[in-house]
Amino acid sequence: MKRLEGKVALVTGAGRGAGAALALKLAAEGAAVVVNDLDAAPAEETVAAIAAGGGRALAFAGDVTRPGFAEDFIATGVNGFGGADIVVNNAGYIWNAGVGATTDEQWDAMQDVHLKAAFRIARAWNPWLVERARAEAADQQEGARRQARKMVNISSVSGTHGAWKQIGYSAAKAGLIGLTKSLAREWGPLGVTVNAVAFGLIETRLTQVITGETSIEVGGRRHRVGLTREILDNLYAQTPLRRGGTPEDAAGAVLLFCLPESDYITGQIIEADGGVGM
Repeated sequence: MKRLEGKVALVTGAGRGAGAALALKLAAEGAAVVVNDLDAAPAEETVAAIAAGGGRALAFAGDVTRPGFAEDFIATGVNGFGGADIVVNNAGYIWNAGVGATTDEQWDAMQDVHLKAAFRIARAWNPWLVERARAEAADQQEGARRQARKMVNISSVSGTHGAWKQIGYSAAKAGLIGLTKSLAREWGPLGVTVNAVAFGLIETRLTQVITGETSIEVGGRRHRVGLTREILDNLYAQTPLRRGGTPEDAAGAVLLFCLPESDYITGQIIEADGGVGM
């Protein structure tokens, strides 16, 4: 049997990059997956790739910062597949500046997408978790074992170590660590593990080599992304593994916390960074 057979996983930001790679890995392990992305087309592409491999998935396009998103997201898993066993808060983007140049709008945007959205999803998931824990506690009298459920939050080495001119992003990613540890304590009695993976340099569109005006659009605003070839080469040189991580590398680190083998691990943060932070 596949290790996640019968589980339902919900992943934000799963239309591209590490999120898409994770959705495919979860499906390959037998989970039914709710695939979120800001844009509908990438979400549908990931769903199609899962279906082509014989898996089950639903697309749920939308902005994680939208009021009501969290409730609708959890409901999609519960109503579409009958549950919500694994939740991965992966959606996000970068809008960098130093402290003197960071506006309130910029600060709020980083907190909203990386931290507040994860909090809202946790809050929306909580009633279902409590209900299921109570039902399973009653069943335990008949010998049933409580089902393990999991949340994994995607942080960054910018949150664990700080980063030059990434004050809003770094603060939000550090906040996710506090959220992770607090939820691990609160939800432990419900049989829920809560962990975080802090990514280092992962090769996605946010870290691509700059060619002209490389940018992404979020909420009608263009954000410049990417790194110069010189910066990338310097980062590779500082990494013990001498390379950046692939989306599959990043997804593999997250998958560890989704599998039954990690059922007794909670409140932990691992850095998937090629050894930079050791």
